[in-house]
Amino acid sequence: MTEPATKQQWQQRARELRYPTGHFLDGEQIAGGAERFSVINPATGTPLCEVAAGSATDIDRAVASGLRAFKSGIWRRMAPRDRMAVLQRMAQLIQANADRFALLDCLCMGKPVNDMLNIDVPSAAQNFSYFGELCDKIEGAVTSTAADALHYILREPLGVVGCIVPWNYPLLMSAWKVAPALAAGNSVLLKPAEQSPLSGLLLAQLFVEAGGPPGVFNVVNGLGPTAGAALALHNDVAKIAFTGSTTIGKQMLVYAGQSNMKRVSLECGGKSPQIFLADLEDIDRAVTYAINGIYGNMGEVCNAGSRLLIDKRIAGDFIERFVKQGRNAYRAGDPLDPATNLGPLVTGKQQKRVLDYIERGKREGAKLEFGGDTPDLPGTYVNPTLYSGVTSKMTIAREEIFGPVASAIEVDGLEEALAVANDSIYGLAASVWTRDLRKAHTAVRDLEAGVIWVNCFDHGDMTQPFGGYKQSGQGRDKCLECLLGYTQTKSAWIHLGS
Repeated sequence: MTEPATKQQWQQRARELRYPTGHFLDGEQIAGGAERFSVINPATGTPLCEVAAGSATDIDRAVASGLRAFKSGIWRRMAPRDRMAVLQRMAQLIQANADRFALLDCLCMGKPVNDMLNIDVPSAAQNFSYFGELCDKIEGAVTSTAADALHYILREPLGVVGCIVPWNYPLLMSAWKVAPALAAGNSVLLKPAEQSPLSGLLLAQLFVEAGGPPGVFNVVNGLGPTAGAALALHNDVAKIAFTGSTTIGKQMLVYAGQSNMKRVSLECGGKSPQIFLADLEDIDRAVTYAINGIYGNMGEVCNAGSRLLIDKRIAGDFIERFVKQGRNAYRAGDPLDPATNLGPLVTGKQQKRVLDYIERGKREGAKLEFGGDTPDLPGTYVNPTLYSGVTSKMTIAREEIFGPVASAIEVDGLEEALAVANDSIYGLAASVWTRDLRKAHTAVRDLEAGVIWVNCFDHGDMTQPFGGYKQSGQGRDKCLECLLGYTQTKSAWIHLGS
């Protein structure tokens, strides 16, 4: 059995790593134009590399490439089992390149290397494997009609799908969008976040290595207001699949209306409540999940369980245990160190944003239990933070912080907990902890969120639809429903009579 790499070995691999810094078009890495932007390593604050800043012209070229491939039928008319084989090989190649993916996302956005190896890379491979298996499961229907007619319904791919993904899970969010779009037979144009643009280029390269036809999967790097806007406004793009902020998600809908009424699926912000009722079975287990639910991935998670809604009968004990266990549960350090489980926030701007929210919590009267500061490290870190005495009207309880900041809110029973949980513009995910089956089902029925966990948090597999209610978006990732969202139906009515 191979020994895990050490911090020094990862640092050496990082020094030897060569970065793809252009675009991926027609099956090849290309340099791109003269306009460039810097990618900063958030753990050191130093530039990592310069990447081509795609323009509207670059988007036009990439869309035209994808449209040519789509119209040729080289991918969408490939036998489903053959498309399946390509995506299965791609899943294997993702695993085979685990170290490269781990380094690219670790260096771009500060994700701890062990998180990449144990979560992001295997989950990305699983997405391609799962959707590959569904290639020949896309079915139409024959309806019951009059004897003089035959009516059947076909499902067909949409065309060119634009995938715009965020920086918090660069590889995994790309897989969530790209894998089902390809499995359905579409061409794909990926626009990664400018903070973390490198792993998407490797992903596209592996598609071609796996046997995917050139032009079916292209990547254009660039800034949101230029490359992202050009992609969302493009009249030859049939759908935009977007994960990111609610503000930009709304702009995607505007762009669709301003252009060709393209389809839009959105996975946007969240302010997920974790409800802990007085009758929960194991308070220590619940506290552990609460800690991991907000501090995992530095709190840079759309469905982070940032609101702790705790029954007042157990609130004192719960918070005491949370403080004791949570204060030192996450260790800030070099993301290349396997012992690190708290990396830096993605940019200095994001660090300032989170620290501003922490200061606002103090001003509005919440009690700082621990954290609220930065460690003595050169990067853009923020220590895990817990506020108690939070009310549902405070800013830190209402706005998405996207950092390691938890707000403990005391509630009086399930009814009040549900009212507080639903008093939000967001509705991505929620959890409830109780040993009472009636209360559990009541919570599932009444919580306004797309994903509900009972006596756990952030569990699931590829069968689980992931997406939100209200301003957390529309459409679903993972699951069969997601795959069908990259298709459209065609109705054929055949007259058999004379």
